[in-house]
Amino acid sequence: MPSWQGKSKGSKFGYSCFVFLLKHGGVKPAYLLLRFVAFYYFVFSWSSSKPIYYYFRTKIGFSRRKALISLYRNYYIFGQTLIDKIAVMADLSGNFTFEFEGEHFLREMVAGGKGGILLSAHLGNWEVAGHLFKRLQTRVNIVMFDGEHQRIKEYLSGVTGDRNMNIIVIKDDLSHIYAINEALNKQELVCMHADRFLPGNKTATVPFLGQDARFPVGPFLLAATFRVPVSVVFAFKETSTHYHFFATQPREYHGRKNQGVTTALNDFVYEIEQKIHRYPIQWFNYYDFWE
Repeated sequence: MPSWQGKSKGSKFGYSCFVFLLKHGGVKPAYLLLRFVAFYYFVFSWSSSKPIYYYFRTKIGFSRRKALISLYRNYYIFGQTLIDKIAVMADLSGNFTFEFEGEHFLREMVAGGKGGILLSAHLGNWEVAGHLFKRLQTRVNIVMFDGEHQRIKEYLSGVTGDRNMNIIVIKDDLSHIYAINEALNKQELVCMHADRFLPGNKTATVPFLGQDARFPVGPFLLAATFRVPVSVVFAFKETSTHYHFFATQPREYHGRKNQGVTTALNDFVYEIEQKIHRYPIQWFNYYDFWE
């Protein structure tokens, strides 16, 4: 996956502009500015537009016209999800409403006293589920690539403040594995995306939307190794101010390790395929996923 290097686009100035608008005018003026930003990427960012256009044409089956319209909408909704994430994390989410489907599954995971793993993908905006994590009354550990520029991370940390969350950064020395092990031993939740990987990471190839695609083995190996409940979670934007959260019934992956990895991966791919067919515009992997 040479076209994705584990980094996010954006600048400290750009984030500060949107945060200023959020604080002084709410999401509407931020969304208005976003229309111009989305149009810029639609016109000038061919490196990210090409794979998304290909996705709409060959995987979703859209016509050329509908694929182009969907491409702009994809950029616009992606920008909205970034704004919404900042708003929710900074406790500026009073205008948002949330529908939780499967929340009782996560509560059962917490009550079970074994901890658990929550898997998701770059599909929708599951980060806004932090609104739900507060209600679970347990510590949540977010596993992520250290892909934001340090200045942006420090700025957003100052805006969003403390939360009952811990960031576990994936590092070359594998120290994140020990941090995950410690969190699960404390019966905490560990959340991670399971659809991206960096060059050199171990992967497995499975059919996905009609064509073979590679997925990282790591998240599914963790699920099979630690044998804790695993749920797949998503949050999709259904209107400008309403999100629909989904959590699947937890499953533990026993048996021989390789068999557990394969079963966990197949379950994950099945879930994201189902959600892609329902929310095709909210697929946010801007590189050739099927390369």
